Amino acid sequence: MIVKTIPPTSEPIEGEPQLTEVVPENGTEALVLRSPRLSAAQKQQALVNIQSDSEPIRYDPVEIAAHYRKRPLQVLRRIFAVLGPTLSFAFGLWWDSRWGVVVKNDSRRAIQLRELLTGLGPAYIKIGQALSTRPDLVPPAYLEELTRLQDQLPPFPNEIAYRFIEEELGAPPEEIYTELSPAPIAAASLGQVYRGKLQTGEEVAVKVQRPDLRERIAIDLYILRYLAGRAQKTFKRIRSDLVGILDELGDRIFEEMDYIHEGENAERFFQLYGHIKDVYVPRIYWEYTNRRVLTMEWINGTKLTQTVEIRDQGIDARYLIEVGVQCSLRQLLEHGFFHADPHPGNLLATPDGKLAYLDFGMMSEVLPHQRYGLIEAIVHVVNRDFEGLANDYVKLDFLSPDTDLTPIIPAFARVFADAQGASVAELNIKSITDELSALMYEYPFRVPPYYALIIRSLVTLEGIAIYIDPNFKVLSEAYPYVAKRLLTDPATELRTSLQNLLFKEGSFRWNRLENLLRNARKNQDYDFNLALNQGVEFLSSERGAFIRDKLVDEFVNGLNALGKNVLHNFTYLLRERVGLTAINEAPAATVEQQQTLEHIKRILKILQDTRGFDPVQMAPQLTQLLINPGVQRLGQQITQRLLQKAITSLIRELLAAEEVDQKATGNPLLLFQRR
Repeated sequence: MIVKTIPPTSEPIEGEPQLTEVVPENGTEALVLRSPRLSAAQKQQALVNIQSDSEPIRYDPVEIAAHYRKRPLQVLRRIFAVLGPTLSFAFGLWWDSRWGVVVKNDSRRAIQLRELLTGLGPAYIKIGQALSTRPDLVPPAYLEELTRLQDQLPPFPNEIAYRFIEEELGAPPEEIYTELSPAPIAAASLGQVYRGKLQTGEEVAVKVQRPDLRERIAIDLYILRYLAGRAQKTFKRIRSDLVGILDELGDRIFEEMDYIHEGENAERFFQLYGHIKDVYVPRIYWEYTNRRVLTMEWINGTKLTQTVEIRDQGIDARYLIEVGVQCSLRQLLEHGFFHADPHPGNLLATPDGKLAYLDFGMMSEVLPHQRYGLIEAIVHVVNRDFEGLANDYVKLDFLSPDTDLTPIIPAFARVFADAQGASVAELNIKSITDELSALMYEYPFRVPPYYALIIRSLVTLEGIAIYIDPNFKVLSEAYPYVAKRLLTDPATELRTSLQNLLFKEGSFRWNRLENLLRNARKNQDYDFNLALNQGVEFLSSERGAFIRDKLVDEFVNGLNALGKNVLHNFTYLLRERVGLTAINEAPAATVEQQQTLEHIKRILKILQDTRGFDPVQMAPQLTQLLINPGVQRLGQQITQRLLQKAITSLIRELLAAEEVDQKATGNPLLLFQRR
């Protein structure tokens, strides 16, 4: 068979409506039936194909253990195959420790570990990749080297791949594909990919799984799980749940081995994020997809790291990285379903300037409370609230609730000490995670599995970004989105976080509100009208009572300061310019009142400069707001407070005048001076 370069026939669908939720429990069949990219006939054929092998590939440690307990000779053979190179590596570590050269040889031993894991096969490659994001388990010197672990192996013979295609799809390859590349274009630990062409003319990528993959991975996980259990019982200082970590890894690997599950991931990713401007998700050809064979739309594209080629096509690589960051933020903090492996080979620049995502085998979920916790943590980092950050780590399950945070709070401050004099957002994620890795190895942290995949995803994406633009800062790009979420998301958790951010010991922190508004307006999706409506709705509710009362007090202080300044300037003018010296000069606003007034002025300026702030276009909306009962109550509160302050001030003046009169009775000179 031959390969021809054919322009893609499928065009991305523009203007897809954003879905707030895709229910994974409905499974593959529901996603196929809902797919806007399949005709009725294609959906029917895809369902027939999927239902013909309805048993999914699942990781079941109990079932695996029962299977291999009956096959001790097979287990022993594998143990001996692994033991030789492993003992050789362990002897090197012992030798370093014996002669006190551990630190000196760390880099060399880390390289040896990477090579060892590569040689031991797919399960160990995946374990090494997982360990590269586990600073609670691996010393810092080894983390960097494990990130270089390449998921590449020699290809297996075409004859086996063709046989799998026939077994899985029910027909020989030549009846399904008019063209198939004579050799795989890529070969990884779990499978290899061919470039092909369907009978209907569409160009496709065909992924075929490695032979005996499940058996090879299952036996390695069985052995490692047994050893992890023994280690946890023997070495009490091990804080992390090694068995739980291996089970999580087993779940991920077995999901990656199920290509129907990967297709389902791609469909779900498209439904959640396919509407984002300049994001492209390839189509799955369900009628030619099964457990061990996946047929996906071929993407003609260029790796983002091939900057010269991208520039020659007239494409802005930095813009595509910004698209990737915004898409990642929605994945991690909005819907929670995220691509956990965005390495350069999985992110392509298409000829028409879009960012195409590939390979949906490694996906993960972030639960709602975890998403809110991550948003709070970012806010606390940017605002240098390290006590709040330490509490975030408890809520996010990094620290147990009974952990003494006293030494951890100053440790966080040391981690971010490099940012003194500059915004924390100007730091990159890699530098922060490197510092935190050392911290987590020193203190009783345990890294939740979901977080390890988040860090892998973000650090990989940032690595690509820095390769394209050394000055690119992911945190700086991300904070406007976080600020927008904090101001517009009605979730109780984020409203509480907003309250904690803006108030400390009863005092309103205007500078933080200014910072939020200034950053939120930078986000392309920031909707000023939505923020205004939701803000009014929240302030009018019972949940917003605390903030409402404090804001009313601050607003009244500002108006009072404005009134005092106007009166002070007016009386000064009458006394000094007109010559009416009999008129007492009114007191000016206090320093505190003046500061509040200046904050209000700056916020009004920020709002005026915000996209969507147009008094003329907002007139109908403002009219609706003015008749809103909540807004009317706010107005009444402000009016009442102003009247209270005015009456209090008047009474104070009258009492002061009466006191002067009483004194003047005994001293006529005072009375004369007063007149």
